[in-house]
Amino acid sequence: MTQPITRRAALTAGLAAGAASCAGAPKMTPYVATAERAGGAFAHGVASGDPGPTGVVIWTRVSPQGAMNEARISVVWETAADAAFTDMRGKGEAETGAARDWTVKVELSDLQPGETYYYRFRIGDAYSPVGRTRTLPAGAVDRARFAVVSCSNYPFGYFNVYDLIARDDSFNAVLHLGDYFYEYGREGYGGETGAALGREHEPAHETLTLADYRRRHAQYKADPNAQAMHAAHPMIPVWDDHETSNNSWKDGAENHDPETEGDWNARRRAALQAYYEWMPVREPTASPEAFFRSFSFGDLLTVAAIETRLTARTRQFEYTEVVPTLKTEEDVARFRDEILWDPSREMLGEAQRAFLAQAFRDSAAAGQPWRLVANQIIMGKVIAPDLSEHVTEEDIVSLEAQWNQARAFVEFSKLGLPTNLDSWDGYPAARERFYDLAKENGGDGMIVVTGDTHTWWANDLVAKDGAAAGVELGVSSVTSPSPYRPEFLGGKGADYALLTNRENKDVRYLSGASHGFIDLTIERDAARAIFRAVDTIESRNYNAYDEAAFDIDRKDGPARFADADGLGFKEGFLF
Repeated sequence: MTQPITRRAALTAGLAAGAASCAGAPKMTPYVATAERAGGAFAHGVASGDPGPTGVVIWTRVSPQGAMNEARISVVWETAADAAFTDMRGKGEAETGAARDWTVKVELSDLQPGETYYYRFRIGDAYSPVGRTRTLPAGAVDRARFAVVSCSNYPFGYFNVYDLIARDDSFNAVLHLGDYFYEYGREGYGGETGAALGREHEPAHETLTLADYRRRHAQYKADPNAQAMHAAHPMIPVWDDHETSNNSWKDGAENHDPETEGDWNARRRAALQAYYEWMPVREPTASPEAFFRSFSFGDLLTVAAIETRLTARTRQFEYTEVVPTLKTEEDVARFRDEILWDPSREMLGEAQRAFLAQAFRDSAAAGQPWRLVANQIIMGKVIAPDLSEHVTEEDIVSLEAQWNQARAFVEFSKLGLPTNLDSWDGYPAARERFYDLAKENGGDGMIVVTGDTHTWWANDLVAKDGAAAGVELGVSSVTSPSPYRPEFLGGKGADYALLTNRENKDVRYLSGASHGFIDLTIERDAARAIFRAVDTIESRNYNAYDEAAFDIDRKDGPARFADADGLGFKEGFLF
């Protein structure tokens, strides 16, 4: 009698047979990122974002040095139905000056739903590049398509992923899930790679002041591939931690030392002021931190863009602090069952939960079958596999050079506790409150898209009582390296990914093998997510290919994975 193949047996069988993990060579399409950087009066290009059915935000920055001698300057904006601006649709003026770092933001209104518009800016005879944007559709909608990205670290490589997105005109919007830029100085994360590629951070030091954050935004907006993507599509962004500082929370950040770097509140205010100056978004009226909003696509779906860092988040646990306190099995059980589940540990906050509940109710009342949540950090449950038998002392020492918590994490991995305490796993009671909110307010058909980890994920979302809540799609990075990349852990990174997949029932797919974006198409009865990858970020010559693809359905209930394509032998069994 043939024995059934379990998730555990699948990996063991694959390793024993020496089976290749890949599903055969994928089809490669060659590209060269040839976009040219804008110059002259508008050297940072143009951008649009936060679209609605009758309006959208358009953005640029004035660059000429002569204008900086004036207190304020006036900029003309124009919109049209065609790129040649023969069919004009609107025109106006906006003022800018040093107080907002010479950036210009205009909230267009009185537009038509579901239409493409072109826009540009002018000072005298100097014109900006032409941007293309789209309003949200209204009424009956059969299809929406998104490019989902995260974690664009300038020193780690070329933004080829942005170039690939810019080449396709059919996206309704780009969803950027945070870490749009990184705050580190040249001596920090990515510095060595940046020096080798000639992509070093500006300013050279870590961003602390308003001038620092402005200069860092300016560097990222000057990248030609970023400019091409922004000019091609409207963006719906959320921030994660690096827009302020690594592992930020309501009252501080892991990468902020008050003794040497000053007051956290002052740094946060500076970071958010620069963010709102340099990003094509509407600014919240309640407080700068309350950057949560929703976008309705006719009768098809609502995008809920949430904020998980600065509004309400309780300080996260750090491995180096937790491990020394777990001396007995009783200590571990208490941490797992009581301390982690402390109901006072907050993520969203009451005001944001009330906003989301209303957005979900409105979505259900509109007859929309789908709720799409733009989320920063992994929501699915992921328990750390025991790494102690798989890594050597040499591996740990090598990893410590990149991550100061490496040794503590290896010790932590023996305990059957969550892999990432900075994710929703570090706030399980808050996660249950979110699942309850979704269930009580018409949250069936929920797809969560997630950034942060630089890794591809397909996860089932399951409540504590075992009820299905939806599915999660985790996007790899634009450039930042994955902890599951093959060369990680002394060449054991891919095995670490398979081990994590095997040991976690809710994890259906996991890979750190490439950089890319999620090409997500949502139709009335089904959705399809293609993990679109690039084979290099170290050259402007690259190949694009499909890493994997997943079909999702809802059948008048929670969203569920229906099928997968492009998975290797081991990944296919584990899915």
